[in-house]
Amino acid sequence: MKYFFIAMLCVATTITFAQHEHHDHEDHQSNSNLWSSDRPDGHAPISIMADHTHHKGGFMISYRYMTMDMRQLRQSTEDATNMNAFADYMVAPQNMTMNMHMLGGMYAPSDKLTLMVMANYIENDMGLQMMTGVDFDTSSGGLGDVSVSALYSLFNKNRKSLHAELGVSFPTGSIEEKDVTPMSSGTDVQLPYPMQTGTGSFGTKLGLTYLGQCDNFSWGHQLNAKININDNDQDYKFGNRYSFNNWLAAKAGDNLSVSLRLEGLLVDEIDGASSDLNPMMVTTADTANSGGTYINSGIGLNYLVTNGGLKGLRFAAECATPLYQDLNGIQLKQNYNLTFGLQYAFH
Repeated sequence: MKYFFIAMLCVATTITFAQHEHHDHEDHQSNSNLWSSDRPDGHAPISIMADHTHHKGGFMISYRYMTMDMRQLRQSTEDATNMNAFADYMVAPQNMTMNMHMLGGMYAPSDKLTLMVMANYIENDMGLQMMTGVDFDTSSGGLGDVSVSALYSLFNKNRKSLHAELGVSFPTGSIEEKDVTPMSSGTDVQLPYPMQTGTGSFGTKLGLTYLGQCDNFSWGHQLNAKININDNDQDYKFGNRYSFNNWLAAKAGDNLSVSLRLEGLLVDEIDGASSDLNPMMVTTADTANSGGTYINSGIGLNYLVTNGGLKGLRFAAECATPLYQDLNGIQLKQNYNLTFGLQYAFH
């Protein structure tokens, strides 16, 4: 599957540059012939980051709230039961909710270069059941990893554009989140991998985004990779993530657009293991139960204020659901993701 994403990257690059070369004989670009973000369908669905660049001097701030719901055990592509988990573990997860608050900023020192910074705050809640039938909950919360990226515009003409992303993520989030469990005799113990708010590793972000527009529609394709570079202080690193997003948005008036999105996502298994976790205790403490392949769908709305003192303010929402999940080992399957956002761009 990893090689599929690499192949798609090569295909997308070849097609878009070929198209660029095909139009080289045309006149130099004019403002009316540029791809533009100043329309309701000018941004990707709100769940997609680094989807556009800005002209020189452009600045945008954003806030996103995302909630992800997970429930029902799954083993590979089939639903599983608590009894499947209890065959090898003492505790089975029942459900998990992750809430994330994301703050972002973008600034363009030139028409070619846009700088982006993202920070987030994460809240995790998980319900679990012991082999004895006892139910209990654990929770964690805190700052996540901070990332800084540079977006470089490769071309913008004929109402189509292509830009690349190169970024770095910093291990500002925690990998030492703890809570009390029925087995811990009232003391805080290390929580499993999904309950941590950070990776503990430096990472690199690589991306390529192609955008197109016509009078009433816009579309985009984005290849993205998040690669964790080093083992963290507990001698493991979270799995790399490779995604291929595709979306189509239609204007539903001067201010509103509706979008559809399809994503292929590959998440590698955790590499290494923390000595603070017992992999026989609970499925989430065993690195064999991490990573998988997903196909996700989403439907979204974008509303852009085009007049008055709030001109440039954008409200957005998206609901995403999985179409296919092939999970490594036994894990909770994804149920839905909801993302809401505010974006304010000014020059």
